[in-house]
Amino acid sequence: MKITWLGHSAFRLDSATASILIDPFLSYNPSFAGLDLKDQTKGVTHILLTHGHGDHVGDTVQLAKETGATVLANADLAAWLGSKGLDKIEMGNTGGTVGFEGFSVTFTNALHSSAQITEDGVSHALGNANGLMLHFDDEASLLHMGDTDIFSDMQLINELHKPDIGLVPIGDRFTMGGAVAALACQRFFDFKTAIPCHYGTFPIIDQTPEKFVAGMDGTRTRVLTPQPGSSVEV
Repeated sequence: MKITWLGHSAFRLDSATASILIDPFLSYNPSFAGLDLKDQTKGVTHILLTHGHGDHVGDTVQLAKETGATVLANADLAAWLGSKGLDKIEMGNTGGTVGFEGFSVTFTNALHSSAQITEDGVSHALGNANGLMLHFDDEASLLHMGDTDIFSDMQLINELHKPDIGLVPIGDRFTMGGAVAALACQRFFDFKTAIPCHYGTFPIIDQTPEKFVAGMDGTRTRVLTPQPGSSVEV
């Protein structure tokens, strides 16, 4: 599997059967500046959303219309996206699993909010925030934690799903910070590979992954910190 970090919490996953975008906040993402949106999203087959905040939904509507990708989101967010003209939508909710060709996605818990104030000035309640657990037929399993703090039931997520790869928010203020994220990975998970995210995007969150990297020093988890637009093979 090839994993490309697109800045903030946006990732592209290229597996044997699918090209997946998670939380495609790209056009107004300072970390994505200088990258080519069409090039980075070419051939996308699925768009997966952890929750309804604008810095995660991002370019979903435009990209889904341009690429024909299937969008997966919690039921409330999926219904809202349907009102924007999308028709290839799969919905679920916490604990539920949705299957696709070659992989499945389970909605896990996350400690965060999910409403969005749109251009019309109206606040839309868009369901609960989630993490997304991806199981592939013949490749490593992956957990995108979404935006979250540490919580003890992370241990149950690990027990149920045994994720090999963790995409971990570390920026503080809106999610757990790097030191707490490292504690979560060590105490509750057994990741082979961890990739930090949700940092460096805006001035009010942590700018580097240094606290997380330091907190993971000496563990058996391989920590990767790619630059936005660069890819790693796992």
